Amino acid sequence: MEVKIGIQNVGREIVLESSLDAEAVGKLVSDALSKGSELRLTDDKGRQVIVPGGALGYVEIGAEEVRRVGFGAL
Repeated sequence: MEVKIGIQNVGREIVLESSLDAEAVGKLVSDALSKGSELRLTDDKGRQVIVPGGALGYVEIGAEEVRRVGFGAL
């Protein structure tokens, strides 16, 4: 699932693909905002993104998408 993170006073956003579901990402974001701690997410390649909770501008959680395999006509 694609996750976009906007950071206050920064023009670019962080975009990553996560294997977590939308509910798990939402809980991590909520915890980071309520506790003032950092938001830690790991992408599909194992890289870790750490953002201070107080610096979060927004987090956009993409819809879960089922990947189709093969060829077909629509």
